Amino acid sequence: MAVDKDTVRRVAALARLGVADDRLDALTGEIDRILDWVAELDELDTEGVRPMTAAPAAPHQRRDEVTEGGIADRVLANAPQVRAGMFAVPRVVE
Repeated sequence: MAVDKDTVRRVAALARLGVADDRLDALTGEIDRILDWVAELDELDTEGVRPMTAAPAAPHQRRDEVTEGGIADRVLANAPQVRAGMFAVPRVVE
């Protein structure tokens, strides 16, 4: 697949990357090689191959039950500062 310098400039602009003009030839070649490799992958016969996933197909879900809580002390143990049983944060409005 042929990628030209204008396409590389556009992709760089969309990715918010600053690319110097002297790097355009090298990036054009790299993107061409990547797209050629993807085209090779597209030629593979994947009929009957199950998709792979890193996460389980059905994630574990807990029951949605209303509770009284009762773990404020455990939650507040994570806070850097606590005052009157609440998270203490620095004042942001004068």
